[in-house]
Amino acid sequence: MRIGALEAGGTKMVLAIGNEHGEILAREKMPTLTPEETVPAMISWFKEQGIDTLGVASFGPVDVKLGSATYGRILMTPKLAWRQYDLLKTMQEALGVPAKVDSDVNGSCLGEMTYGQAKGLDTVLYLTIGTGIGAGIAVGGKLVHGMLHPEAGHVLITKREDDPGNCICPSHDHCFEGLASGPSIEKRWGKKAHELKENPLVWEIEADYIAQGLVDFILTVSPQMIILGGGVMHQEQLFPLIRAKVVEYLNGYLQTPEILDIDHYIVPASLDDDQGILGAIKLGIEAYEEAANH
Repeated sequence: MRIGALEAGGTKMVLAIGNEHGEILAREKMPTLTPEETVPAMISWFKEQGIDTLGVASFGPVDVKLGSATYGRILMTPKLAWRQYDLLKTMQEALGVPAKVDSDVNGSCLGEMTYGQAKGLDTVLYLTIGTGIGAGIAVGGKLVHGMLHPEAGHVLITKREDDPGNCICPSHDHCFEGLASGPSIEKRWGKKAHELKENPLVWEIEADYIAQGLVDFILTVSPQMIILGGGVMHQEQLFPLIRAKVVEYLNGYLQTPEILDIDHYIVPASLDDDQGILGAIKLGIEAYEEAANH
């Protein structure tokens, strides 16, 4: 079986062909332009490759509810050209194969649970911290959808008094994404994260905000593992700072084996930045199996 996988991102599209073992057989990247420019090029590539099924892990918000009249449609995204664009239906009708969609971060969570370090766990949080902040959450072995899908980048956190910056979110004045995303770091300090390695206050503030968000998720979702990905988390000096802050904020309230072994509880992504595309492969497998069972 040749599985088409699409990781649809705000700046680039990653297209791949994989198999059931999570092996990537071919890969292509293209910039995310307008749907009119981007989608025909993606359809053409998948047609040339020949696929049996398609899995899509997409930027959002995106309708991920199976059976919904707008399933697979991009919703109120900041990328105006893509608002209300029927991505999954357009791809599926052109390619004539079963297809399934989820959010990009749910896709990354699924990739880690299927092929990565979270294999065998059923309740996992995958958090990406980069251009934005998003969470993919699985509970009881199923990705969380509910009324839409998690938008955990917008939980409210407490701004530090020594923070010289301001929340950059247009909707909130003290949310996680607005205070801790890559663009927030750049706005606050006038430089990109990778240029600020030697400034300890940058990482003290950043680790504090990430830990605040994580403590909220730990206490509500009770994940068995927390995986942190995205561009900001390439600053590996953050991990020990975040772990220490989480322990401090929990203040002994939880004494689970996971919290007591926090170095193996809050961890970097394990799949060389392929967790999203591997999650899309798994979605493609599920689409194929669900079609076969109908």
